[in-house]
Amino acid sequence: MKVCEIKPETDTDTLLPGAQFVDAFRLETAGPALDARHAAQRMIARQPRWAEALLTLRNILVTPFGLKTSGASKTAPREMIGIFPVLSATPDRLVAGFNDTHLDFRIVVDVAASGATTQNVTLTTLVLTHNRLGRTYLAIILPFHRLIAPTLLRQVAGA
Repeated sequence: MKVCEIKPETDTDTLLPGAQFVDAFRLETAGPALDARHAAQRMIARQPRWAEALLTLRNILVTPFGLKTSGASKTAPREMIGIFPVLSATPDRLVAGFNDTHLDFRIVVDVAASGATTQNVTLTTLVLTHNRLGRTYLAIILPFHRLIAPTLLRQVAGA
């Protein structure tokens, strides 16, 4: 199963108005039909060890700057997939993410039939930076994001 980078096909103004960064990766998968929630769970709930190690390192490095290390809310409980709060969900689309002082981000998982026995699963990432720290953070993590996003998407087919 090959993951391809594609031109994002989401309405960024609805999902994250003003987003300065948007990318999307797509995987065509065969097998039992998945809804967006199950596809997201396969991607996010079980990250590869190297990706978990990077996340742990990220959390250690950003703590002194007061940045969030988890999407968990201390005030209102939210449904979570991995570390990400679910913002909305339908059978065809799940939107997760959170807002922070340096940037806001969304991940969008879309599922659509692509044939009689195949589906396209698309992972779109949107980021809106608020300040220099956000822009610097985004520049630093982008190379890692470009490795992690396709790896997570491949897990949809592997589960």
